[in-house]
Amino acid sequence: MRLFVNYTLDGITSGMVYALVALGLVLIWRSTRVLNFAQGAMAMFTTFIAYSLLQHSLGYWGAAAIALVAAFVLGALTERLLIRPVEGRGPIDAVIVAIGFLIVLESVAGVIWGVSPRSFPAPFTQVGYVVGGKGIALSPFDVFVVVSVLVVLGLMLVLFRYTAVGLRMRASAFAPEVARLLGVRVKRMLTLGWALAAVAGAIAGLFVAPSVFLSPYYMDAVLIYGFAAAVLGGLESPVGALVGGLVTGIVLSYTGGYIGASYESTAALVLVVLVLMVRPTGLFSRVQPRRV
Repeated sequence: MRLFVNYTLDGITSGMVYALVALGLVLIWRSTRVLNFAQGAMAMFTTFIAYSLLQHSLGYWGAAAIALVAAFVLGALTERLLIRPVEGRGPIDAVIVAIGFLIVLESVAGVIWGVSPRSFPAPFTQVGYVVGGKGIALSPFDVFVVVSVLVVLGLMLVLFRYTAVGLRMRASAFAPEVARLLGVRVKRMLTLGWALAAVAGAIAGLFVAPSVFLSPYYMDAVLIYGFAAAVLGGLESPVGALVGGLVTGIVLSYTGGYIGASYESTAALVLVVLVLMVRPTGLFSRVQPRRV
């Protein structure tokens, strides 16, 4: 029973990180119908920026804030300089550009910071709480991660449902021609969507780094699991990203704990295949497939 509880708690914490990555993928898909496979590499790059600032004696919170600003700028520039020139040529062109950008970012990070694994500090202790005289797989840092993800998701929901900017972003994503007729600057809204998605990814990168060694490739597996979470919840639904992340995290935690860590990737693939067989658009998507 103790193992089950620990695996569940670990799965919830990991699932929250996958949910953040999935949320970034959902934001970009809703606005441009592009899967940004460079999401993890962009998060990695901004985390390395925070790492460099920490090495120059800047505090954790200051370094994290600058990294998030850098992510916002990087996301906006990516849409303006790389995605926008190819967005009218078909979705596969944008996907190829995103994959190429992933390779470039990982290569540049390797040149600047090297490929040797590095440790990254956490703002709170990662030592688990003690309950009934026994430690559990839940630490103050884990609580911080869970609460932070819920806050980010809440802010995103408020932005999209109750603000004028959010309304313009939704209109630009679902009916760009109508939005233009109403005076909405669609291109600017799409750029903002990419910037916000990059920030969500950067937060995930900062959360993952203290638990693993920081390297140019440390976000690759997280991106795969975040993609699985996005497909599971539905690429149209921010709430689905949260639920998909939690389900993915718990399933992978059980798989790694009871069967073996080497089977986690297989479990993620099986989970995605099962969902696509039952509901191809995801569990929370409102889009209905059309029969032809």
